Amino acid sequence: MSRRDNPLLPWRMAVNLFLDGVLAALAVGLSFWLATPAAPVPHPRALPLAGAAAIWLIGIPFGLPRLHWRYVSARDLLLLGAAALVTAAMLCLLMVGSGFSLPSPAFPVILALTLGAALTVPKLLYRLARQQRGEALAAQTALLVGDGENAGLFLAAHAQQPAPPYRITGLVALSEKHVGRRVHGLDVVGAVDEMETALRRLADEPDLLILAAPQLTGDRLTRLIRWAETRAIRVMRAPSLTRLAPAEQKIALQPIAIEDLLNRRQVTLDREAMAALIAGRRVMVTGAGGSIGAELCRQIAGFAPAELLLLDSSEFALWQIDLEIGEQYPALSRRAVVADVRDAPVIAAIAARFRPELVFHAAALKHVPIVEANRLEGLRTNVLGTQVVADAAARAGAALMVLISTDKAVNPSSVMGASKRLAEMYAQALDVQARRAGAGMRCVTVRFGNVLGSTGSVVPLFRRQLAQGGPLTVTDPRMQRYFMTVREAVGLVLQASAAGSGAAAIPDGGIFVLDMGEPVRIVDLARQMIRLAGLRPDEDIQIKFTGLRPGEKLFEELFHGAEQPVPTEHEGLLMATPRLVDLAAVGTALRALAVAAQAGDEARAMAVLHAMVPEFSAPPGLALTRAAE
Repeated sequence: MSRRDNPLLPWRMAVNLFLDGVLAALAVGLSFWLATPAAPVPHPRALPLAGAAAIWLIGIPFGLPRLHWRYVSARDLLLLGAAALVTAAMLCLLMVGSGFSLPSPAFPVILALTLGAALTVPKLLYRLARQQRGEALAAQTALLVGDGENAGLFLAAHAQQPAPPYRITGLVALSEKHVGRRVHGLDVVGAVDEMETALRRLADEPDLLILAAPQLTGDRLTRLIRWAETRAIRVMRAPSLTRLAPAEQKIALQPIAIEDLLNRRQVTLDREAMAALIAGRRVMVTGAGGSIGAELCRQIAGFAPAELLLLDSSEFALWQIDLEIGEQYPALSRRAVVADVRDAPVIAAIAARFRPELVFHAAALKHVPIVEANRLEGLRTNVLGTQVVADAAARAGAALMVLISTDKAVNPSSVMGASKRLAEMYAQALDVQARRAGAGMRCVTVRFGNVLGSTGSVVPLFRRQLAQGGPLTVTDPRMQRYFMTVREAVGLVLQASAAGSGAAAIPDGGIFVLDMGEPVRIVDLARQMIRLAGLRPDEDIQIKFTGLRPGEKLFEELFHGAEQPVPTEHEGLLMATPRLVDLAAVGTALRALAVAAQAGDEARAMAVLHAMVPEFSAPPGLALTRAAE
């Protein structure tokens, strides 16, 4: 805010100048008394006034009139000390030049120290008084969890709040080696894995736990939340260091994200290989407005492609991601195209005009019950749409197409899963043909499970149900799913793309499978989300079991029963080797499927699907014809 925008600023600067002048005048008189206690101060009016004038003269270039006493920092104290030193030197030179003798040889040092103390101590006392007054008025007590730079920066920002809503009474470290130390005047009362011990060292039990440790995730965080639940203590996360509020605003604590509870170790990605694959190339992403497609666009844009084409059938979703990419990467050449991957002439024309070198095919219908109730639409999009995109990209001279697949393609129990398996088979056959011919477009298929927070997934559903007061609906208490974050999944997709684009070691028809870790029970996920909302499962919010929906399985699989996962040289990536089907046979089946879909003959289309994916079967006791719930 400029001086013109803030009419109070000149008045505040004048008050600061007046107070600093008074303090400097007092410091000069005190310095003479300290140097020669028995002698009177020469010129008792002139010298203090000279001190006040000197601090005004010196203080302006040092910015002292603009200091906000309530938020004085260590850097401000250094400025005050430097101003005091320069002022003392100037006064002593002025006295000697005017014919005055210094009261003692130590007088310059005494004057510098006295001026420094006079300028700094009142400001520190004022800040401490305001801070203690604000904490005394706080209605809640809080315990800070964290150590090192994050905790220190949060405490510094919290100390600058004009009216903090809570009073921090102690600090809990991530390891025992920090216990017993002090940070910003707070005792480190314990380690995060021994919260009961830490609590016994506090006079009062806190109302709130504030996490200032981004690395605290997974099982340790889950145990901490469960412990806090037994004590009716809320758990919140401090904002990231780049989002700490300005001093005049309230620091907004964040709820714990469900992603933080996934016990997944960080995977080191080969970003150089990704950059070598993408930089300077024309890249096309289908389904660019969806969860996976949008994140693909974000990460691809960061590797500086020559041009990025975003394609989606949803105008609104496309507008959102196009706007975001434009704001984040304004120099990147990009196109946003509304088109349906099932429209072969349009997709062919787009590919011929844009001539993509890399194609990431994320467009699909993925919601199992909806595809179950709209089978022909699912087959048109997931199977025939994949064929349309692949053929158009190959004719346009693309070097690589990456197909985003799903774990539901393994032993599929739904039309969605079976359709994705048939799409995989076409991509496999194209890739085998290109590898054996030594020319043509390579196809890399990447298969993974659920991503947290994606459109239509269970996490947004639970959030909406929580906002409505419950209940949270779970189909079956035994249901399990694999989960990873969207960002992690897309990072591994790009890793697989770079690895598969020219690696001779990949077996014919090999499919990359992301290492999804351990499966998570959906009912446990629901309970965790209730706890993160500060509520109690089965008491404040009920969980209702609704039964399996059409096409759903209790347990998803990443590999066929006869397959053995093959590790790759890249962390987080495994290799599946499902059966291959000749390109001519797949092509014949897809032509028959297209004829059936065009005629609206669902029975014939399903017959083709069953013939090509014989492992496709509904779960026992659940008819495929049952209406979607």
